[in-house]
Amino acid sequence: MAAYSYPQLLPLLLSCVCLCGFGSVLGLKAVSGPAESPNPPNPPVLRAVDPPAKDAPAAAAAAGASQPRRATSWKLSEEAACREDLSRLCPKHTWTNNLAVLECLQDRREESEIAPDCNHLLWNYKLNLTTDPKFESVAMEVCKSTINEIKECNEEERGRGYLVSCLVDHRANVSEYQCNQYITKMTSIVFSDYRLICGFMDKCKEDINSLRCGSINVGQKDVHSQGEVISCLEKALVREAEQQDHVHPIKEECQRAILRVAELSSDDFHLDRHLYFSCRADRERFCRNTQAGEGKVYKCLFNHKFEEAMSEKCRDALTTRQKLISQDYKVSYSLAKACKVDLRKQRCSLDANLPRAREARLSYLLLCLEAAVHRGRPVSGECQGEMLDYRRMLMEDFSLSPEIVLHCRTEIEAHCSGLHRKGRTLHCLMRIGRGDRSTTVDSICQSALQTLIQSADPVADYRIDRALNEACESVIQTACKHIRTGDPMILSCLMEHLYTEKMVEDCEHRLLELQYFISRDWKLDPILYKKCQGDAARLCHTHGWNETSELMPPGAVFSCLYRHAYRTEEQGRRLSRDCKVEVQRILRQRALDVKLDPDLQRRCMTDLGKWCSDKTDAGQELECLQDHLEDLVSACREVVAHVLIRDVADNQIDTGDLMECLVQNKHQKEMNDKCTVGVTHFQLVQMKDFRFSYKFKMACKEDVLRLCPNIKKNYKHETKVYLCVSMRLNTFVRSNSPLLLSPPLPSQSEDIRLEPELYDPCKSDISRLCPNVAFGNAQMIECLKEQKKQLSQRCHQRIFRLQEVEMIDPELDYQLMRVCKQMIKRFCTDADARNVLQCLKQNKNSELMDPKCKQMITKRQITQNTDYRLNPLLRKACRADIPKFCQPILNKASEDSELEGQVIACLKLKYADQKLSSDCEDQIRVILQESALDYRLDPQLQMHCTDEISRLCAEEAAAQEQTGQVEECLKVNLLKIKLEACKREVLNMLKESKADIFVDPVLHTACALDLKHHCAAITPGRGRQMSCLIEALQDKRVRLQPECKKRLQDRIDMWSYAAKVAPAEGFSDLAVQVMTSPSKDYILLMIALSVCILFLVGLLCGRITKRVTRELKDR
Repeated sequence: MAAYSYPQLLPLLLSCVCLCGFGSVLGLKAVSGPAESPNPPNPPVLRAVDPPAKDAPAAAAAAGASQPRRATSWKLSEEAACREDLSRLCPKHTWTNNLAVLECLQDRREESEIAPDCNHLLWNYKLNLTTDPKFESVAMEVCKSTINEIKECNEEERGRGYLVSCLVDHRANVSEYQCNQYITKMTSIVFSDYRLICGFMDKCKEDINSLRCGSINVGQKDVHSQGEVISCLEKALVREAEQQDHVHPIKEECQRAILRVAELSSDDFHLDRHLYFSCRADRERFCRNTQAGEGKVYKCLFNHKFEEAMSEKCRDALTTRQKLISQDYKVSYSLAKACKVDLRKQRCSLDANLPRAREARLSYLLLCLEAAVHRGRPVSGECQGEMLDYRRMLMEDFSLSPEIVLHCRTEIEAHCSGLHRKGRTLHCLMRIGRGDRSTTVDSICQSALQTLIQSADPVADYRIDRALNEACESVIQTACKHIRTGDPMILSCLMEHLYTEKMVEDCEHRLLELQYFISRDWKLDPILYKKCQGDAARLCHTHGWNETSELMPPGAVFSCLYRHAYRTEEQGRRLSRDCKVEVQRILRQRALDVKLDPDLQRRCMTDLGKWCSDKTDAGQELECLQDHLEDLVSACREVVAHVLIRDVADNQIDTGDLMECLVQNKHQKEMNDKCTVGVTHFQLVQMKDFRFSYKFKMACKEDVLRLCPNIKKNYKHETKVYLCVSMRLNTFVRSNSPLLLSPPLPSQSEDIRLEPELYDPCKSDISRLCPNVAFGNAQMIECLKEQKKQLSQRCHQRIFRLQEVEMIDPELDYQLMRVCKQMIKRFCTDADARNVLQCLKQNKNSELMDPKCKQMITKRQITQNTDYRLNPLLRKACRADIPKFCQPILNKASEDSELEGQVIACLKLKYADQKLSSDCEDQIRVILQESALDYRLDPQLQMHCTDEISRLCAEEAAAQEQTGQVEECLKVNLLKIKLEACKREVLNMLKESKADIFVDPVLHTACALDLKHHCAAITPGRGRQMSCLIEALQDKRVRLQPECKKRLQDRIDMWSYAAKVAPAEGFSDLAVQVMTSPSKDYILLMIALSVCILFLVGLLCGRITKRVTRELKDR
């Protein structure tokens, strides 16, 4: 401290606070009493009247104390006991001022720096000063106006030292300059020795002895500074709060005295002697330019506490100081001063539900003022700034919370040792508290963590959490740079980018660790709290809500808000729009991780361990629970179902079309891969319960409950509900439901997993035949269709049924609708939905047809021709012809397996025989025309002639565009075909083409002009146009096109060969051959001539053989 030039103030500034009879307690007399010592090495007993000798310093000190008039003439620097120390340690300009000398010497930390005799001289000098009866009168003179202003001090009893003690207590209110300087100087003397603090020894004597914090015996030669004693008591006080077993409990009155001493030293760090000596070098290193006073040096050192250059001694002393602040906020001068008015305004000391002892705790102050800020009540910016500093302090060092140290000691020692800096230990405990299955945390420790996070409130400003701030700095700079620094929306922004490319792993971990505890107390989210406090009071009966009470559990309030979030207008009592938006935001964040939903985690802990123990990646646990929905215990299944229903409602609450839109577009190039996977998973889960389909649920809920009551309550499989309602559609269901019954099915065909009744029997086939095929985009279903001959019986049956449904309604054929989407818009905009495939087939050979769509149409044609049941138009047109002509084939067929084109082949033969009904004939003609252009559309031909095609027509079969070249090749090479079955199929083709020229595309193309010129008036069908061309060929007056003439002659030769190798099987076949023969007239003439000849021969032979005698005639 600086020396002062006012001589009259020197005795005043050398005075001390307490005149509580310390002279009698210590056994020393103010003026004439000797200062004796039992130990010879110490300065001998001195009397004030003794001549100066080697023991003169003590006497001089006593004399100086008792005779203020001589204070200006007697100098400490003149005493032999301190002369050497003074010249070595103190600047020369301080030697003339006893106060400056005293300050210089007592501020030296190391005891070896000052000789014991000098120590003893200083102690007696200070002690005797405090016993001067004129001490208080000087204080009354210097601080006269201040005493009159401070009522408490004016009423203090005079002559006992209490007046000056009161002035020290109220020094923050002292405005008079000389009085303020006087009190400031006195405090440096008071706090350099605990014995000089009024009443301190009386209150803490037993505790000092029991804790062995130092000696209070009068005769012992103590060093002048007793800061270590106070430090010892302070450490014992904070240690007691951190331990359950109190071996040496500190008395309550001593506790108050210790905190009072700490409070009185909060202004200037010089007054905390232990901390001052421990941090002198660190103060010079970090806070050289920080002015002492108003707690500024403390704050500066707190901010640099975890710097690498900070000494351990100073860090320990600062931690002790911070722990005292956590027990009593008044130990922080800046915080107490900045928030004094706000504490009174917010009535933070008037909570009748809490014990008075807790009102001084830092956590209580922070909770009370934070609640006021969240409610929008005015709290000064200076106070909020101080709160921010101490909230950050709590998050950085877990040891400042005695509850954490007491209740989480086991977890810290086992899992988090050595991580105490920068909030790492706290985040380590958070990670364990999240419920990691490999480790557990005690419920009391969990509660302590929750309380600490409530006090620190890091959600209001992410910078409070240093570990989170450092881990997420890069993410904030890129993903959240549009948000103001320190805004509460930063945390929500980070949650929105969780599991995205912008998120880094360390930030992800820190964020989830913090969010786990935030999710368990909705008041920790300031935005939600601000937007929903009115709704909570209106709907959840939280009038007079006090955030520090436990009468209303936070979870119950949020559950109430959630229940009102999705109420309809008819139901009433809905959330305000702003509150609803925030509730939905919280729900979306909780959906990211199972552990962020307290109810879900609590009810599903067993199922998580049973079904999802290997699902450790982000978001996998919730997906796993959804996948095993039907296997979960009832309590878990219900809460998972509610989560899904909540998600559906959240995503579709506006129009109900969002998920439908995502499903329809999830395979677009612009769609993110993760979004595609997410939509697919949503579809998979949606199939497990009709309630998960928002539109279906809203439209059909009443019908489902009324018409389908037998479906299991807890497992409302959507497909089963759909089928149940569909069966009763015509007579019972309301008008809204039918419109909603069709949308689910197209999405099922997109992914086989969306249809469990198909997926379950085909699992083994999938792994065996299609192991590397993706499920989406109907690729897996398409793979199974292509491999259907190798499928197991159950899977084959399911695939056949699926194909049958898709052929009836092509809209349900996801792959066809996807590949041919643009072609449908181009060619079939006016076509009925059920005739889309027929429309595409008609336009298949258009120049504008997309090649991929054309290929897909061909696939569907091949499928249709394998079984008449897969061709709805054919089945309807030939419903009478099929049992009439093909019953033997039907008798051998099974219900769920293809007939491999046998029925269609049967109908083709009857078409050649011209025995079919007109409707059936039209459909068969179409099939014949299609298969004539592409051999793959004839299952029987492909099945029997595969080898022959490979041997004889490999080049034609390899052509990208099939235009009948394979069929033509087989016809030309008919004599080279070895397999009888194949030869028979080729002969059937010839027979079919004879019946209709349109069935023979090569011949029809070659003779198109001739048909137009010579047979235009002939009605197509039943071989009429073919007969016309043959007659024209035989008529020498008609000249056909060379290509037509050549092709037609080839066909006649083939038919002749066919007649030889394949004679008529019956009279009907013979009649057909004659009628369709090019020499029909000649054959008929010869037949007629033969009949006539036979008739004549019969007549002649009859008369000869039957001649009768005349006698018989005459009778």
